[in-house]
Amino acid sequence: MDVRAIQWSFHAFRDLDVRLFHDILRLRVDVFVVEQHCPYPELDGADVGAMHVVGRNASGDVLAYARILSPARDGMPHVGRVVVDASVRRHGIGRQLMLEVLRVLQRHYPDSPSALAAQAHLKSFYESLDYKATGQQYDLDRIPHIDMVRASNPH
Repeated sequence: MDVRAIQWSFHAFRDLDVRLFHDILRLRVDVFVVEQHCPYPELDGADVGAMHVVGRNASGDVLAYARILSPARDGMPHVGRVVVDASVRRHGIGRQLMLEVLRVLQRHYPDSPSALAAQAHLKSFYESLDYKATGQQYDLDRIPHIDMVRASNPH
């Protein structure tokens, strides 16, 4: 799959149409709940206040997604639900997705570091995007995770 064939978009929750939100949730559930055998509360109420980065193919199928939560008590926006459809993994789409996320962060939070809770096996991937581990590995919903922070983007 050619990553240049992916069409990227960014949405506030109020701008998501019903079909797109359905397709986003389906991808998230397919990967995080079904594929990873991890029953957890996928609908956590955080989507309403989040920004949504979506990658679709020419047919409109959602192939990649991430959400950005407004700054938390720590003052940082948090990136989460980073997901790529199994059918297109290993083609650089995850990296392209995160580059889109970083562009959105730069636009909306130019002077702020950002945080994420990475699945531990993806630590080196996020390190390649300048995220740094900030603590020890821990289990979240029976999956090893590690908290990571990226310094603010240069202007």
